[in-house]
Amino acid sequence: MATVQQSAKTGIRGKIDNFFQITERGSNFSREIRGGLVTFFAMSYIVVLNPLIIGTVQDGSGSFLGGGDEQNLAAVAAGTALAAGVLTILMGVVANYPLALAAGLGLNAVVAFSIAVLPDMTWADAMGIVVLEGIIILILVMTGFRAAVFRAVPGQLKTAISVGIGLFIALVGFVNSGFVRPGAGTPLELGVGGFLAGWPTLVFVAGLALILILMVRKVRGAILIGIVVSTVLAVIVESIAKIGQQSEENLTGWGMNVPALPDTVVQTPDFSTLGQFSLFGSIEKLGIVTVILLVFTLMLADFFDTMGTMVAIGAEAKLLDKNGNPPRTKQILVVDSISAAVGGMAGVSSNTSYIESASGVGEGARTGFANVITGVLFLLATFLAPLVAMVPYEAATPALVIVGFLMMSQVSDIDWKDMSIAIPAFLTMVVMPFTYSISAGIGMGFLSYVVLRTARGKVKEIHPLMWIISALFVVYFAMDPMRDLLGV
Repeated sequence: MATVQQSAKTGIRGKIDNFFQITERGSNFSREIRGGLVTFFAMSYIVVLNPLIIGTVQDGSGSFLGGGDEQNLAAVAAGTALAAGVLTILMGVVANYPLALAAGLGLNAVVAFSIAVLPDMTWADAMGIVVLEGIIILILVMTGFRAAVFRAVPGQLKTAISVGIGLFIALVGFVNSGFVRPGAGTPLELGVGGFLAGWPTLVFVAGLALILILMVRKVRGAILIGIVVSTVLAVIVESIAKIGQQSEENLTGWGMNVPALPDTVVQTPDFSTLGQFSLFGSIEKLGIVTVILLVFTLMLADFFDTMGTMVAIGAEAKLLDKNGNPPRTKQILVVDSISAAVGGMAGVSSNTSYIESASGVGEGARTGFANVITGVLFLLATFLAPLVAMVPYEAATPALVIVGFLMMSQVSDIDWKDMSIAIPAFLTMVVMPFTYSISAGIGMGFLSYVVLRTARGKVKEIHPLMWIISALFVVYFAMDPMRDLLGV
């Protein structure tokens, strides 16, 4: 009997158990596998959603990511799944923490709508900025400087940035779905002529309602289920009504791709986005000051969420120490920082830790072995990329609205009675969607914070780094007038 027990401990199963501390953390293989599966299904929507955000936007030169003159959503989906799979497994093996990673929502919006679209910018240049951001964050982690930067930005401004990005993403969802459109005499209006019109809009409304109902009923994977069901509905509607592509003559057509069953469901992955980045190409086109601010913008969107996410996951899994820190904190932050750079190198935007990992933890995941399960499923998903091409905007954009709501829920953390923080927070949140620029929102928030805090005589409360960052934003906002003044 002793021999059998010893064999079990030293066999492959025993070695895996010891390496991931499965038994030690009060878990077992079935719980870890179940948790890994749940986490994958809770966040697998990103394989569909990321291509629809960054794969459908033309860069400053008029090209699409991975496709030149034509969209190549299958390649973006394959690259998204590959990066998520490799990095999630890396987090599990190196940090032994049940925290999965994938292309970050909000981050991809920054890259698509605030960086890649700038004049003369290419997707390679934009991904180069993502890589630079990841490298800088990694350096900050290794030197311990990350904590200093974390402390420099007031917590309520960090909250406002998240909320602002949420509002921005929600607006993108409403506009891309056709639920909101440019109006006749107004910047925006409901549908066409102030009324909802067309079957595609109905698909969007139905998808949004379904996801909301599933969320209220606490159904795991609500976003993914909503996208899948809406896509099926869209395919049925198109096959019957033959609606076709949206155009000036067909205002109620499908906003992007016309939903139809693909010729094949499984095919060899197209990894053409991998390695498509230019590390310093953006500096030649935008100038060093603008690039620094864009890198900083990405850092703000990426930098702080991870620390909150890893603590939240640790609390759910009861893995935090007496000081509220998870085990192997530095390893977690190192892998997360590497993920930002790897996402850029893969051409699929910065990758980051996902709060959806909490769903797997809720199913019992306590170790990095759950990550291995989640990561393997993402790798298998690279072969299913053709399915992305059948998903219309109207079926995917409800997820953007939902993500906007989830990010908006943090707004109660802001002290609205203190005007010197409430006004900067407000400006941060509203300027992002109103200007269609996340960078502009952050800049307005920072500048107004420094000005209003100074006006209240609280200069000592302003971190020196905030002065430096605000000065850079002054240069950023005044760049064109300065060029005119200098005749450049």
